[in-house]
Amino acid sequence: MRIGIHGKDFQNKSSRFLIKILDELERHGVETWVSDKFAKSLKASQLHEYKIKTFDHDHSLKHLDFFLSLGGDGTMLESVTYVRQTEVPILGINTGRLGFLAVNNRDDLERAIEALINEKYKIDSRSLLKLISTPKLFDGLNFGLNDFTIMKKDTSSMITVHVFVDGKLLNSYWADGVIVSTPTGSTGYSLSCGGPLVYPESESFIITPVSPHNLGIRPIVLSDKSEITFLIEGRSKKYLISLDSRFETIDETVKLKIKKEKFRVNLIQLEDQDYFDTLRQKLNWGLDIRN
Repeated sequence: MRIGIHGKDFQNKSSRFLIKILDELERHGVETWVSDKFAKSLKASQLHEYKIKTFDHDHSLKHLDFFLSLGGDGTMLESVTYVRQTEVPILGINTGRLGFLAVNNRDDLERAIEALINEKYKIDSRSLLKLISTPKLFDGLNFGLNDFTIMKKDTSSMITVHVFVDGKLLNSYWADGVIVSTPTGSTGYSLSCGGPLVYPESESFIITPVSPHNLGIRPIVLSDKSEITFLIEGRSKKYLISLDSRFETIDETVKLKIKKEKFRVNLIQLEDQDYFDTLRQKLNWGLDIRN
């Protein structure tokens, strides 16, 4: 069995946890591959001792059986940029805080690896969005599991984003920005801006304005078969766009289109895990004295 690992920002306090992971994988005879970023957290002697191989964004990971993401949801989103079209199943181990995607904590490590070895898990298949732009942006990583955003830059003034759905004008948003999210991303930035929670299996896009200058403006849920295009206006001639927190600066001449990506992300859930359980746990639902 071959397993890839990506993690970041590991401090000395996490070194024991890293060794525990490597020991557990070695005990099961797993061939371990780690990202170039993760390799920086390991000593050269550890790379040699555990016979670890490394990869970067130029490597295809289709030879891997599973992928471990060690960190929070941000690390999980980075892991997706390594896995990409291979659709290798990803298991998130949460060493961060909230974690809607990386739902397993450190104490679940041994149980999670045993589940992979014994094939006792479920696959939660998630859709992505794709950015088509002229010129091309994001060095080929033009997809997002969570969201695409357009934001103002270098000014306190709002911007105007004209949003078109399948060529028809939806609305002109006078706001700080606009978010287009997947159902997975509905628990991210969109949620903090008043967007709805959307079940992951829903085939949809969610458009959520950021600080709109019109109280009548509300988020809207669309079919993910739609193609969404944008025209941007503002006092500043530079704007920020992002895909899952990867940023680019553009001007109003750049053409932008969002559509559904062809490939999907396969998240691993252990047998006793459920999306609704995650919502109740992370959002503290049910903490009512009447319950």
